[in-house]
Parts: sequence; C-alpha cells; structure tokens
Amino acid sequence: MGSGAGELGRAERLSMFFLFLLPLFCPALCEQIRYRIPEEMPKGSVVGNLATDLGFSVQELPTRKLRVSSEKPYFTVSAERGELLVSSRLDREEICGKNPACALEFEAVAENPLNFYHVNVEIEDINDHTPTFTQNSFELQISESAQPGTRFILEVAEDADTGLNSLQKYKLSLNPNFSLIIKEKQDGSKYPELVLEKTLDREQQSYHRLVLTALDGGDPPLSGTTELRIQVTDANDNPPVFSRDVYRVSLRENVPPGTTVLQVSATDQDEGINSEITYSFYRTGQIFGLNSKSGEITTQKKLDFEETKEYSMIVEGRDGGGLVAQCTVEINIQDENDNSPEVTFHSLLEMILENAVPGTLIALIKIHDQDSGENGEVNCQLQGEVPFKIISSSKNSYKLVTDGTLDREQTPEYNITITATDRGKPPLSSSISIILHISDVNDNAPVFHQASYLVSVAENNPPGASIAQVCASDPDLGLNGQVSYSIMASDLEPLVLASYVSVSAQSGVVFAQRAFDYEQLRAFELTLQARDQGSPALSANVSLRVLVGDRNDNEPRVLYPALGPDGSALFDMVPRAAEPGYLVTKVVAVDADSGHNAWLSYHVLQASEPGLFSLGLRTGEVRTARALGDRDAARQRLLVAVRDGGQPPLSATVTLHLVFADSLQEVLPDITDRPVPSDPQAELQFYLVVALALISVLFLLAMILAIALRLRRSSSPAAWSCFQPGLCVKSGPVIPPNYSEGTLPYSYNLCVAHTGKTEFNFLKCSEQLSSGQDILCGDSSGALFPLCNSSESTSHPELQAPPNTDWRFSQAQRPGTSGSQNGDDTGTWPNNQFDTEMLQAMILASASEAADGSSTLGGGAGTMGLSARYGPQFTLQHVPDYRQNVYIPGSNATLTNAAGKRDGKAPAGGNGNKKKSGKKEKK
Repeated sequence: MGSGAGELGRAERLSMFFLFLLPLFCPALCEQIRYRIPEEMPKGSVVGNLATDLGFSVQELPTRKLRVSSEKPYFTVSAERGELLVSSRLDREEICGKNPACALEFEAVAENPLNFYHVNVEIEDINDHTPTFTQNSFELQISESAQPGTRFILEVAEDADTGLNSLQKYKLSLNPNFSLIIKEKQDGSKYPELVLEKTLDREQQSYHRLVLTALDGGDPPLSGTTELRIQVTDANDNPPVFSRDVYRVSLRENVPPGTTVLQVSATDQDEGINSEITYSFYRTGQIFGLNSKSGEITTQKKLDFEETKEYSMIVEGRDGGGLVAQCTVEINIQDENDNSPEVTFHSLLEMILENAVPGTLIALIKIHDQDSGENGEVNCQLQGEVPFKIISSSKNSYKLVTDGTLDREQTPEYNITITATDRGKPPLSSSISIILHISDVNDNAPVFHQASYLVSVAENNPPGASIAQVCASDPDLGLNGQVSYSIMASDLEPLVLASYVSVSAQSGVVFAQRAFDYEQLRAFELTLQARDQGSPALSANVSLRVLVGDRNDNEPRVLYPALGPDGSALFDMVPRAAEPGYLVTKVVAVDADSGHNAWLSYHVLQASEPGLFSLGLRTGEVRTARALGDRDAARQRLLVAVRDGGQPPLSATVTLHLVFADSLQEVLPDITDRPVPSDPQAELQFYLVVALALISVLFLLAMILAIALRLRRSSSPAAWSCFQPGLCVKSGPVIPPNYSEGTLPYSYNLCVAHTGKTEFNFLKCSEQLSSGQDILCGDSSGALFPLCNSSESTSHPELQAPPNTDWRFSQAQRPGTSGSQNGDDTGTWPNNQFDTEMLQAMILASASEAADGSSTLGGGAGTMGLSARYGPQFTLQHVPDYRQNVYIPGSNATLTNAAGKRDGKAPAGGNGNKKKSGKKEKK
C-alpha cells in the first residue's frame, strides 16, 4: 500500500516537472500558460511567476500593468515581481463539485500595448473531506424467516473528494450472522449491501447492533461511521419482489412540476395483509414524490440540468407482514436549451485614440452559456457597420479590435451591439450594447473661412481701430482645437510692420496701430497664421490685403502763378488790342489726393470787371471774353478759387493782377511799393547777405571808378551825357526778391534820359545805394521795368563778356514751353520784366519739387517736369508763353523771348537793349 502511494507520488512529481519544462522548450506549442496547484492553498501562496512565463522583464512590469481578468478573484498578480498569487480560498469541491477534472481559466491582461494571455490553473484534490453518513444510526427490520443470502441495501456515505481521495470501501463490524459486500453504480459510486449469513431467531436475539464504517483512499485514509440497528421480526414467508432491481429513466429538464416520471411495481406471494405492499423512499426526497399505494413517482419542483444532471433514489416496498424489498431508481436529466448566452466585457478601454491602427485591441469579451452540448456552443457577432470586428481568442473568449480608420470629428462615439447566439433548437441569443468613446488627436490643421481676405480702410483712421477680422476653425477638441493668430509676413518693412498693424491672438481681429495716409501708403498685404495648441502644433496661412481709401484731406496747391508775400500773383500784362479768346495766363494747381478728391475745378470768385475774362473750369486758362472797352480800367483783379471734387470740397485761392498795356512804360506809374517781408528764421542768412552786399558794393564802386577814368580819357561827350544834371533821378524801392517764392535775385541798373535814349551804364550817383536797390528813372513805384526805347538805345558790347561755348544751349535745350523756341542763338533781352519773373518762378517751383522728390524735371518737353506727376491736365502747353531772355553768367547764351510772338510782334534782334545784372547768392 505504501509503495504504491510512493510510486504514484513520484509519477505526479515527474509530470509536474515535465509540465514546468514544457513551456521553456516549446513555447510555440502552448496556447495557454498552465499551472497545477493543490486546493486549499493559503492566501498569498505563489502559483508561479507569470511575468517570467510571459517573457516580461522586471523593468517592464510598472508600464505593462500585468493583472488578472476573471469573474471571481481567485488569483492576483504581484506588481513588484509579476508572480501569480492566491487571493481567495480554493475549495475544489465548491468550485468543481464531483467533476474529475477541475481547472480555473482566466485571462492575464497587459497594457502598453494592450494584450491578453490565457492562463489555466488546474486544482488538484486533497483529502480534506471525511466520508459521512446522513444519520448517525439506521433502523433495519429483518424477519426471522429470512433465508441466508438475503441482501439488504444499506445507507450510503458521502465524500466530497474525488479520485483516490473519494469513498473507496465500507467495513462492517464483526458479526457471525451478517457480512458486507460492496457494489458499484454506473457513475462509479459504491454502495454497501448487508448479506444475511445465518437464519435469525427472534427468540434468541431480537436486536442486533452493527457498526458500518466508510473509508476513502487518502493517505492517510479518512473514515466515517454509523450505527446499524437490526430488529428481528416475526416470520413473513414471502417478501415483496420488485419487477426490476434498477429503474432507469431520462427526463427533460423543462417538464413542469407534477409530471409522472415512472411507476415502480412489487409483488408479494403472500395473502391478505402480508401481500399489501406500501411504497416509500428510503430517504425522504424533496424533488420527487412517490405514491405509497401505486408506486408512481412524480416531479414536485422544476428540474434544472445545470444544477443536477442525475438523481438516484432507493424505493422500498413493504408488505403487511413487515417484509421489505428495495429497488433503485436512476433519473437522468436531459439538457434543454433554456439558458441564453451571457456576454461580459473585460478590460474595456475607456478612450480609444482616433489614430489607432487597425487591429488595435479594445476589449476582451467572454461568452458563457450554462447549457451543454450544442446548446452551449455560442457564436458571437457584431451588429451594424462599424469600424470594429470580433475575433475568436479561445473557447468562449473573443477580442474586440479596430477594423478601420477612426475619425473623431466625424463620429465622436460608437454605440456597438454584440449578439451571442447558441446552436440550440430553437437558438437563444442575448445582446449587449456599449458606447466606445473616441479620443481626439491633433490631426486637423486650422482652416480659414475664406481663401483670402480683402478689406478697405479709409485713411486718417483712428489708431487702435479694428480694420478686419480673420477667423479659422479647428474641429479638434481642447488645446488641439484652440486657435491663435499671428502675423507671419508682410510686404511692409519688418521694422515698421508693428507700427502699422497688430492682430489679436485670441480673436483674430486686426487692429491699425496708426492712422494710415493714402498719399504715403495705398495698399499692403499681410500673411496671417492660425496655429492650434496641439503637440505637434498644426497651422494654416491666409493672405489679408488692406486697401487704404483716399479721403479729401489735402487742399489744392497752386503751382502757377507763383504767389507773392501777400498771397497774390505777380502782374500779367495784356495787350489793349487783345481779341476775345486771347490766352492771358493759366492757373496751375495740384491735389495730393486721388480720384474725385483730386479732380480740380477753377472758379472766379471775384472780378473787377465781370464778363471781361473767362476761366476754364478744368484747364484753369484765363482768356479774354471780350475786347477791352474805353470804360474798362487798365488794372483788373481776379480772385480765382481752385476747388477739388471731394466731399466736403477743399479749395485754395489765388489773386491775379492783370494790366492792359501795350508796353511796360504805360503801367509804371500804377505800380506801388511792396514791403519786404521779414524772415525771423533767417537771421544768419540776413547777416551773410548784408556782408555779401557790402563786398559787392565795394567791388562795384571800384569798377565804376575804373570805367569812369577810362571814359574820361576817351573824352566822349556821349559817355557823359547821362551824368548831366536832371537826367537821372533817384530810384525808390524795387520789387524785393522773394527767395521763398522762387524769384531769381537779379537787379538791373537803368538810366533814362530825357531825350528818349537809354543806355546801360555804371553811374556814380550823389546818394550811396544800399544792397538790393537799383536806380530807376522816373517814378519810384517799386517795380522794375526798363523804360528805355529799344530802337534808340545804344549798347556797349565791350562791357559784355565774350561767349563761352561751354554755356551755349542748343535750340532744344533752351528753357521754355514746348513749341515756342526762338531760333536766334544770341538771344535778346526781354522787354517784359514781369514775364521774366513769372518764368523764373515756374523754374524754381519745378526745381523745388524735384528736390523733395515730389516731381520729375524730366517729365517731357514743355511740361517743366509737372506732367510726370500731375498728368496731362497740368502741362505747360496750355500756359501762355512767358519765356524771356535769361542771362547765363560767363556766356552770351540766353533764353528766347517769345512774348512778341504771342502779341504778334517780332522778337528783338541781337542789338536790342542789354543790361548787366548783379546776381545775389543765397546760402
């Protein structure tokens, strides 16, 4: 006995050792991690190192988070070492009952990445249960007439253990009248029968006490006892006899209570009361009922195959004389498809990333059907069209994995339904629905609502005003969808960009940091970026073009005629015989604005003689409307307004002084003096001019003295005729040079004789002249006009410097308006002093604008550089021809006078009146 147990133990140890080595040498053949442990191991006992068997290192354990997923917490995993530990009591009899094989199957779950591993732990039985009888003593009645060899079925002991540890044998205390035999049922269980060895004699001994002992096969064996009390009764010759020793029947589990199972039958050859048989259960049952008269067995409760698959009962038949017969009734319960599959989820991910690749494990699904056979075979399916699928992992275990791309922006969550259907007839099914939430990732860049933006902003806007707003949307969530705005690029200079515009990072509103000026900046373009806060961040760009609109914020500026210190233009002379339509002068003005704001119109606000002159509305040309009448004054005054087309319009005014005369001598008495304006900001220049004037005066005095001595030697009476008394008078103040208005600083010394002959000469007058003054003959009105008759004048060519070829101008190079060049290379001096002043003002005005970058001198012939900026409206071809012979120092080249052509007069010849000029320089 002992040697057999030792060999069995060694065989078990060898098998366990082989099972331990099998995963090491052939891991590819093992679908499950298998362990074998005895039952009733204390809590905390180590089953095995699960992490090592799965191939995890100790360093991986914190991140993989290995754990057990099962319905009942029998086991747990050590977080430090990855060992599989017992967490609750393992009672094999409670877990598996009488099943010969008892194993617990569960899944080990590992994260990062999520995966499942099947684990099988086989529970070995230990001899922890003692065979027990339901009662401590049993009563048995045996007639004294019973023949030797009569058998009586005894009470069966129960042992919850299985295998060798289960009930193996019975023993009966020694008694010469009785013996014990052991029989085995179909299910392998054993039961005892008492055999009568000798005939009993009630008169000798009416009562017998025996001890029945039940023994299991454990090491050491455990046992249980009960007392068998045998009462010897009076003789009844014929005991009842059942038709069969064992009644077997199959019963469907879904039969209702009260259903007849079978009927047992026994006969007794005796007569009378000894033949009346009463049926009863050897043990009182609760599931089935027995009719004591008919022997019919019926169900009393609803049967459940999943609870009890087979029932075994002992039925006794007792006659009236007390003789008893027994039979066994075995009822086999047939399974019906009365249980629907149960679906449970294990280790379900709370959030699924939308960028999860197909095949990502989402959850473990377990299906359990309490039915057996085909009724317990389950098929699991996923309802609807969803980007998920179910794959079989093991028996009644499935994996839910992704089967396509996910997009949270299109579908933020999925409501999936899983249906489990068994193979019973008819099949039963059950469904479970779960909601899978899709987690957001930064997979969408911001998108602007427009492909590009175009805004118009009127100039002179207030700084800080909102001029535009860009808007971009991002369908992502949280920081992935939070958009901020910034300026990435611009056609403005980077250093000045911040002083022009800024953008709000939160709202996308674009603000103007300064007031825009249309004349300086008409349009600019920005590149704005919308950027989310994801990691990595995504962005999008859009262009914003800002057009600056013009406002009427610049009033017209009069370029011609040049204004004097009092705001009035210089005099223009009109021939008395001028016909209607004669071009007197032209008002030229510009406006820095554009469009209608720069569309200028000219209006006469006030005229000395209304109707005498007409003014072109758009050209600014002043023409005679009619011939001069006898009653018309020789001096006319026009107040001209230049008005732009803005709303409200802005305007500028200029006063024109027109004089009707055929020669300058006629208008000299009417010319009045003009005060010299003071310039408080040019004190330094004043002192320089005074010093230069003093030097010039000294130089002139020396030259006059030298010439006077030379003339005195020649003894020419004509040379001294101008110094005779009464021929010269002291001149008054002259027209002052206005440097700020562009008047060239020329002065002329004139001598007018009573005989009507005029000569240019250097005179020595009785009164000392100051710088800036000239000698005039006649009236001291302050204007500088030559009064000498050109036909009678004599010149002194010996005083003129010889021609300098470097300073000679060609016909095309000579200043003046287009189409009015004089073919005389030598040129003549002008007879119209005011015309010369006007031309000088135009030249300086154009030069001044070219210096500050607002004009181009090379704008074309006849435009004085104005047409390049102000267009053909302001060309000087419409201006009257005011060209004069301007003397160029060091050369006899002159600017041609075409005034005679305009007036119908031939230009003076080369022997006309000439005069020297002392040019004053201005620093």
